[in-house]
Parts: sequence; structure tokens; C-alpha cells
Amino acid sequence: MKFIQQAYKGNNEWTAYLVTLMLLFFGWQFLGIIPLLLVAYIYSGNMETFMQSASTNFTDLGIDANLYLLLVIATFLFGLLFLFLGIKFIHKRKIVTLITSRKKVDWGRFFYAFSVWAIVGLFMVTIGYFMAPEDYVWNFKPISFFILLLISFLFLPIQTSLEELLFRGYLMQGFGTWFKNSFVALILTSVIFGLLHGLNPEVEKLGWFIMVYYIGTGLVLGIFTLMDEGTELALGFHAANNIVAAVLVTTNWTVFQTDALLVDISEPSVGYEMFVPVFVLYPLILLLFSKKYGWTNWKEKLFGHVFKPIKFKEEEFIA
Repeated sequence: MKFIQQAYKGNNEWTAYLVTLMLLFFGWQFLGIIPLLLVAYIYSGNMETFMQSASTNFTDLGIDANLYLLLVIATFLFGLLFLFLGIKFIHKRKIVTLITSRKKVDWGRFFYAFSVWAIVGLFMVTIGYFMAPEDYVWNFKPISFFILLLISFLFLPIQTSLEELLFRGYLMQGFGTWFKNSFVALILTSVIFGLLHGLNPEVEKLGWFIMVYYIGTGLVLGIFTLMDEGTELALGFHAANNIVAAVLVTTNWTVFQTDALLVDISEPSVGYEMFVPVFVLYPLILLLFSKKYGWTNWKEKLFGHVFKPIKFKEEEFIA
């Protein structure tokens, strides 16, 4: 419960959330997209082609895949910066309170979750390849691949960090303090997280069954956050998930199309790879993390009442 209670260390009025979310959206969807629009216009050559591409997909313009990935990540960078500005100057609390209830970010937790899920992801891709090698085409382009590696490890965590700090951090704390219940915050953030991913092209190809994966992932990341009193495990897990996906396998219909090692040419379908993580791997990861970090009092942390502490130490109010 301590993590949700971090919201009480500053301005927790609903107006502060409204203004911060508006700033975040402005930075993410308006300022952040300017570099992408400029590059897309240069590649299009004229306004008519540019407008046609804007209504479909800028990748059709022939923009280098690595450049396009970097430009998309830039939009998330602006969103993350505006979220931090909102926490510091509107909510008037320390940015670390958005990330964890600990005095400082525990990077050991981040890298442990990253390593565990990266190994699992590599294992899953390997199994998928050997089960149906005819569904994959080898796509190793040395220069492009190593640039992709660099972008993925250095910059892709910006995208995943914005999503985690927005949903498992900012909105988890906001909903938790508004509704005075951690479970309501867990459900709301997970469902909204899943529904926003409904804008991804994967939903058009696979149908709304994929919401099982998106909402299920939101749930497990939320449980990590509530049980561990911080977002470090969720941050590491999410970063590993997207980096493995970007580097190892790509398709021509997913939201990120990269110069990955493999191209999946199979017909899009709802298969085991959607349900195995949610119903098999996620529970195992929860068990692993709970043993390593000694999680206890599950009922209170996941279903408990959120209350405003009588007081915090004076220094905890300093933004």
C-alpha cells in the first residue's frame, strides 16, 4: 500500500491529474510527433502523398526501419518528460515517488526482471522457430541489425517506461487514492492499458481476443507493482518484452516493424503464444518474484483499503 500512498506526498487534487494528463498528451501526441511528421514529409516529396500516407502508415514511404523506430520512440520521450514535469511542478512531489516507495530506484530489481523475462522470451522464440521453421524467414542484415540493437537497448526502454509510469505509476496511484482501494486501481489500469492497445494493428488482424493478452499483461505488471511497492520489476519486465520482440521477430502487420533477425510470414492467427504467457508463464513469474523478494500479505496489498497517512516525514514533501 505504501506505493499508492506516495500520491499523498504532494498535490493530489483531481485538477492536478487533469492538467498533467493534458500536458502529457500534448507532449506525446503533438510535440513529440513533429520530428516524425517532418521526416515523413521529406520522404513523401509532396503534400498529397504525405496526406495519403498519414491516413494509412508512414512506413509505406520507404523510411528506414531503424530511423522510423527512433522517431516513434521520440514521441514517448516527450510524453515522459511532460509527465515528470507534471509530477514535479503540478503535483509538487519528488519524481522518485512516481517510480517506487523506496528512497531511491532499486536498479537491481529492474535488471533482474529484465534478465528473467528476456531469457523466457528468447526461449519462446526459439521454440516457435523450431516448431514451425517454415513460418519464418532469416532476415539478418549486419549493419541494420546492430543499429537496431543499439536503438533497442538504449532508447526502447523510454517507450516502455512511459507506459509503465503512466499506468502502473501515475494512474495506479491516482485511482488508488480516489477510490480508496488498490484492487479497483489494479483493474482500472489493466483494462485501460489493454483497451489503448486496441489501436494497434494486431487487433485488426487477430481480433479482440488479443485483449486477453494485453489486459492479462497489465494485470500481472500491476500485481508486480502492488506487491513489490514499486514499478522497478514492471519496468524491467516490459523493457525486456519489447526489446526481445523488436530484435528477434518482426512481421508486416505488427505495430513495430523492425530489421529483426526473423520475419514471421505465417498467417495471423490466435494461437498458443497468446494464452501461454498469461495463464502459464505469468503465474510462474509471480511465484518466482514472490519467493525472491519475500512477498507477504497478498490480500491487504491487492484488495486493501487505501488511506491517507497521518503525516509523512517533512523531508518527503520536498519536490
